[in-house]
Amino acid sequence: MPILLKKELGVVENSYYEATVTRPPAQPALAQRLQADVCVVGGGYAGLSAALELAQRGYAVVLLEAQRLGWGASGRNGGQVIVGFGSDGEEAIERQFGADEACRAWDITVDAMRLLQQRIARFGIACEWQPGYLSLATRPRKAQELRRWMEHVQSRYDYPLQWVDTRAMRQWVDSPRFHSAVYDAGSGHLHPLKYCLGLAGAASVAGVRVFENSPVFLVERGRRPVVRTAQGECTCEFVVLAGNVYLGEYGDAIAPEVSSRIMPVGTYMVATERMAAQRAAALIPSRCAASDTNFILDYFRLSADDRLLFGGGDSYSATTPRNLIGHIRRSMTGVFPQLADLEVEHAWGGFVDITMNMAPHFGRLGANIYFVQGFSGHGLALSGMAGLMVAEAIAGQAERFDLLARIRHLPFPGGALMRTPALVLGMWYYRLRDAL
Repeated sequence: MPILLKKELGVVENSYYEATVTRPPAQPALAQRLQADVCVVGGGYAGLSAALELAQRGYAVVLLEAQRLGWGASGRNGGQVIVGFGSDGEEAIERQFGADEACRAWDITVDAMRLLQQRIARFGIACEWQPGYLSLATRPRKAQELRRWMEHVQSRYDYPLQWVDTRAMRQWVDSPRFHSAVYDAGSGHLHPLKYCLGLAGAASVAGVRVFENSPVFLVERGRRPVVRTAQGECTCEFVVLAGNVYLGEYGDAIAPEVSSRIMPVGTYMVATERMAAQRAAALIPSRCAASDTNFILDYFRLSADDRLLFGGGDSYSATTPRNLIGHIRRSMTGVFPQLADLEVEHAWGGFVDITMNMAPHFGRLGANIYFVQGFSGHGLALSGMAGLMVAEAIAGQAERFDLLARIRHLPFPGGALMRTPALVLGMWYYRLRDAL
């Protein structure tokens, strides 16, 4: 099957995830005037989670998705489900909060992991959940930094982690590239699109009215906001904005106060042909997910059908890199030279959203418009928790939502025209630092 690159969208169309799901028939586009208690914009994890939780509390909920459910980052990501905010996000939170509140914020991510597993069990979502996650250091200096981070997390947050030294590395990942690692038994990985569609099914059963192919171009604010699409509108009491960078060309018009706080980063993956089960098991005996700790990182895991899923090739310019597949393949064989004979059968990608400080960005616009964004690569579990916390806040229990809403965020420098070039220059600096 040919692999098609769409540079103008920053995505690759031959997704392994799409090839291994059977989608239900598309929901209709919104072409009428509706009334609802809550209108949710965005059909990824956060939007579906908020819609599900609100419907279960008795609210009348309409969900509007610009494409198909899970079309954005929720259906394209690396599938790694990770506790915490990442070292940069955690540092930002610790600088702004006291020790007790930083611990409460960390505990929200632990609760997010529990929530994900509870939903998988409760709704019978067959999404290939596999526990275990490795953070990999590529050389001694990186190992020292990783060990300091591990000891900090253990002492401050009382969270269990395991050190893997150089002598034991090949028992975890059969690669010459890595010096040492930290193993997190509480994190893991799954098939992200299967999980997303499972949430969608649960939301539909709960009574959420879902409209696909319904991009929102305007939210008229007021006591009863009006959410407008090209052919319809929804008047409601509350709006939840959960589109992240996929609010698209209308993002600045819908919520200019927050659109400058996130940037799209293209991230890309390949899937090899299937391997013999014994060969796959030799690569990563525990079958855990893994990622190195470089700023421009590589990440990988085994699929349920014994392919290697390998990600990298991040783009900060909103365009697909040239020779993308060759670039990722070189990175993959640099990690696993023994896989040089395998063909790449799938390649795909899309945007994730990052903030300046790599911490999540939640808040309100006025009293009745909520937004959640800026998951910065740690969204698979936390975005589902964000939806739950939005539902809690709308229902009058806003303690957890308000804690994370207090994280301060600066806009990316340069304004709308210069944000991307400035970020590209910054990423070249970090790429050079990783290389040296």
